[in-house]
Amino acid sequence: MEMYGTIWALVPPLVAIILALITKEAYSSLFCGILIGAFFVVGFPTSAGGIGEFLSGTMNTIINDGLISAIEGTAGIFLFLIILGIIVALINRAGGSAAFGRWAEKNIKSRVGAQMATFFLGVLIFVDDYFNCLTVGSVMRPITDRSKISRAKLSYLIDATAAPVCMIAPVSSWAAAVSSVAADADTGVSGIQLFINAIPYNYYSLLTFVFIIGLVVMKFDYGPMAKHEKKAKLTGELGAISGDGKESEANPKGKVIDLLLPVIVLIITSVLGMIYIGGFFGTDFWGGTDCAWNFVDAFANTDSTIGLPWGALIALIFTMIYLLIRRVITFKEAMECIPKGFYVMVPPILILTLAVSLKTMTANLGAAEFVHDFMANAAGGLHMFLPAIIFIVACFLAFATGTSWGTFGILIPIVTTIFPADSELFIIGISACLAGAVCGDHCSPISDTTIMASAGAQVEHVKHVSTQLPYALTVAGISFVTYILAGLIQNPIISLVIGIALTVGCLFVLKLIFGKNENGPVEA
Repeated sequence: MEMYGTIWALVPPLVAIILALITKEAYSSLFCGILIGAFFVVGFPTSAGGIGEFLSGTMNTIINDGLISAIEGTAGIFLFLIILGIIVALINRAGGSAAFGRWAEKNIKSRVGAQMATFFLGVLIFVDDYFNCLTVGSVMRPITDRSKISRAKLSYLIDATAAPVCMIAPVSSWAAAVSSVAADADTGVSGIQLFINAIPYNYYSLLTFVFIIGLVVMKFDYGPMAKHEKKAKLTGELGAISGDGKESEANPKGKVIDLLLPVIVLIITSVLGMIYIGGFFGTDFWGGTDCAWNFVDAFANTDSTIGLPWGALIALIFTMIYLLIRRVITFKEAMECIPKGFYVMVPPILILTLAVSLKTMTANLGAAEFVHDFMANAAGGLHMFLPAIIFIVACFLAFATGTSWGTFGILIPIVTTIFPADSELFIIGISACLAGAVCGDHCSPISDTTIMASAGAQVEHVKHVSTQLPYALTVAGISFVTYILAGLIQNPIISLVIGIALTVGCLFVLKLIFGKNENGPVEA
């Protein structure tokens, strides 16, 4: 392929992203990106006789290399989504969500309290970003709805805690992924130790938390989010998509425990499912025994696309039995919840399929090789500023490809060749790579986590992307400046304090600029 390993490899996802932001429609935009990627992979016909071969090759690339491959690779996540949708439908029908909403109305009195509760729950569920997005969304929707918080704001709070907290939690699926990549890079330390050493310099994740707390406490919004929040607060129009699983005939006898107990069981069984697949109880899914009774190693060895469906299925069976015993739902009603739960998850499943197909096209065009060559050439410059450059490159790559894991999988081996393994700049460079991967993933419309956050909040996907983008870019800009300073100072505490000060100062400036119109009239 003439376009292999060139900047053309990033054109298909960029076209899809630009179209999605312009048209506000995800399905056709993603398919256009896939189509262009397939054209690039096959190569344009050079003669009239080659048109038939070109068309058949394009169709084969879209169907076999794109859509079928995407469904095969994400079947476990599809299953997890469907099961979770069924669990949510059961809880709603039994009256658990309504009871939780009534409890929240009595105990969480303000919009600030509801948003902070969402944030803290997101931080607590640090095991996996998919699990975080969907669980936090399911639990917090009744609370944020009662407090007249727009679904766009809820989806931002979910998305802004899911990946960032996983990237600074040593026991998470993300830590496992980073550890496995770093272990292969021969850095002289274990992968998990390198991950832990990089946490203090992971400015995007840490400063995102500071930004969320400051934004919520200071009670203002800006950009497209301000319009949705103002409308929700003054008119009660939250911007929820239709068919979000609410049940008007929910059982009035439902109690808060009918929501909390299934969620707690889901968390426990999902963690157990992941460490079981990783080999904690003796033998892993692939027949190995190296991780027996070692929690950290089992997490590093697991596959969440297998472990999460394990836990979710057990939790589903428990939830059905529990609600039937409680007599807040009949067997017939329980069976009716199965297609309802599936229906709610159809949009994220479709978007996820198309997004993964687009990622496959990008990989087939050699995006990894292009970025590798670009970074190798840039390494000859000023080493002190390389962490900031690495952060920007990681942001762009993750944004264009929609994958954090693929981004740091490409960049970590490059970083290890740029800096000496015993230098502070090496740790800063690794952190910049990880932080940039999270940032780009957070901004990208084709990111799995972004799609999951939209599903968790039950909001239109493009609306979620467009409203959170100014917030993510604000923190990204602050993080970029902080990485420049970190390369010069090379002290994690001093650099982080400066980053926090910059974030707080930026929020005060934004408050002065945009806070005046917070209670103005709602735009049509």
